[in-house]
Amino acid sequence: MINKLIELCAHNKFMVFLLIGMATLWGLYSIKNITLDAIPDLSDTQVIIFSRWDRSPDIMEDQVTYPIVSALLGVPKVKDIRAFSDFGFSYVYIIFEDGTDIYWARSRTLEYLSNIMPRLPKGVNVELARDETAIGWVFQYALVDKTGRNDLAQLRTFQDWYLRYALQAVPGVAEVAPIGGFVKQYQVNVDPNKLAAYNIPIDRVIAAVRAGNNDVGGRLVEFSGLEYMVRGRGYIKKVSDVENIVVGTSRTGGTPILVKNLGSVTLGPDIRRGIAELNGEGEVVGGIVIMRYGENALKVIERVRAKLEEMKPALPPGVEIVTTYDRAELIEHAIETLKGTLIEELIIVSIVIMIFLWHIPSALVPIITIPITIILSFIPMYLMGLTANIMSLGGIAIAIGAMVDASIVVVEQTHKKLEHWDAEGRPGSYKDVVISAVKEVGGPSFFALLVIAVSFMPVFTLEGVEGRLFKPLAFTKNFSMAIAAVLAITLDPAIRLLFTHMDPYKFKPKFLCRVVNAGLVGKIHSEETHPISRPLMRIYHPVCEFVLRFKWATVVVAVLIVIATVPIFEKLGSEFMPPLFEGNLLYMPTTLPGISVTEAQKLLQVQDKVLKSFPEVHHVFGKAGRAETATDPAPFSMMETVVLL
Repeated sequence: MINKLIELCAHNKFMVFLLIGMATLWGLYSIKNITLDAIPDLSDTQVIIFSRWDRSPDIMEDQVTYPIVSALLGVPKVKDIRAFSDFGFSYVYIIFEDGTDIYWARSRTLEYLSNIMPRLPKGVNVELARDETAIGWVFQYALVDKTGRNDLAQLRTFQDWYLRYALQAVPGVAEVAPIGGFVKQYQVNVDPNKLAAYNIPIDRVIAAVRAGNNDVGGRLVEFSGLEYMVRGRGYIKKVSDVENIVVGTSRTGGTPILVKNLGSVTLGPDIRRGIAELNGEGEVVGGIVIMRYGENALKVIERVRAKLEEMKPALPPGVEIVTTYDRAELIEHAIETLKGTLIEELIIVSIVIMIFLWHIPSALVPIITIPITIILSFIPMYLMGLTANIMSLGGIAIAIGAMVDASIVVVEQTHKKLEHWDAEGRPGSYKDVVISAVKEVGGPSFFALLVIAVSFMPVFTLEGVEGRLFKPLAFTKNFSMAIAAVLAITLDPAIRLLFTHMDPYKFKPKFLCRVVNAGLVGKIHSEETHPISRPLMRIYHPVCEFVLRFKWATVVVAVLIVIATVPIFEKLGSEFMPPLFEGNLLYMPTTLPGISVTEAQKLLQVQDKVLKSFPEVHHVFGKAGRAETATDPAPFSMMETVVLL
């Protein structure tokens, strides 16, 4: 069957080139639209349930966390359930088996969560985290006002009500988590003595304030042929609106008792569980752009940059947006490094092929096959949803040297056959000789490449983080080898016949004729006359004869050399991932648990100031505590500082 396919492709070169050209265009489309990232997403398929309730950790554990975990024990395909409770917060992480669809997992979690929701205490706010992971923190920024026109509360208001919504509308963004600043709230400071004097319980004050912040609707009233809607306007818009809410009446004269009669009303900040600091100069308001699961990180970052540029004219006077972390730099550097490595490998392989074949038309066969194979390898990557990262592109880089083996074998076999054909007086057509030569080695070369691809099959048995890290490399390596095997019996015969010319061209001027003949016809050299192979064979023959004469001695020496490498192997270090120079550093010290927000802010500012004093440092963005996202459960005792070099 393979021989028939080789003959079919050799006699229908136009159709082969047309089909390969269409596939190449598809491959270029896949390259343009494939998801880019620096490294594979190593996170588990997980769903996070985030609960809020102003209670102590032990109450959160007993009344919120434990019931939710118990209700989720029967969710299918669950590998593990982890949970912990903090003051006012509860986090439940449902870890699913590898390969589980994230949206299927979310729907199953919601299905089981709905059974426990009615049995949770009143006031517990339970939500399902967005379809995101901690790997999705692709962009961070800070709002800075060096003019002093806007305080932290005003900056946080702009972040929460304007900038945040604008960025969340960007395609691919799952969430924009604010950090730092002050969230404004109306605070009623009740005097216990006045409550006792008026004989009013605190619950009635709470109920009155809650009921006093509401609009109501009435019926329609008709006047002069027009209808008018009746409504009562009661939303709180200023401090005096809260002060004038009626709580009750006095027992003697029925005089209304207002909130301001029971205490004071102020506009103050909410309790803070996270702060942000920039360059040791003081607190700022920050934002963390979290990418949706499975999105193209580079394109999402580009859209976020464009939206921030669009929002600059709408910023309050004196406010500027400072980029504190941008993963696009790492992605672009990683891709450029691998792209440069691939180009270098292509050039080196091409030069080696050109030198050892010493025949330009024959060398063009593997040289053309290599880039086409690489381009076509992106098609299955794109269809399978694999990302282009240092591991997946590394698989292609590993395969470059092996994917041309079949082409070189075919070329060498063709040279031998044509050499014998020429020595015998050129009986018949040289095209039949070429097709016959390709048939002889086409099948073995095809299966040899498939065997190389199969050698990476054990990598697919890896599970967990190891599997998520190395499977992309194995996939792309096998894709490249399989495509190279197919091209060896389809494209190579067609190109081989296209570039094979046995009779030199004759035209004037002669120097141009010699150049054309050297490039399109060439001269096939035998091993005895080849300028490169002849001296190498002279060196190789004595060595080969020596090891064949002393077989056992050669085997013993080889075994001893292998044994001698064991101590060296034992001293080698090991690392799970190769080191990456991102251009940024993450400094994450910890302090004693229970530290207050004030002390955390002092420590963070001193730390950032010291880091910023180094001349190599461009920006220092520190964070203590948690951002308002389910993917960040950090306490104040954990400080995370991004250092931009």
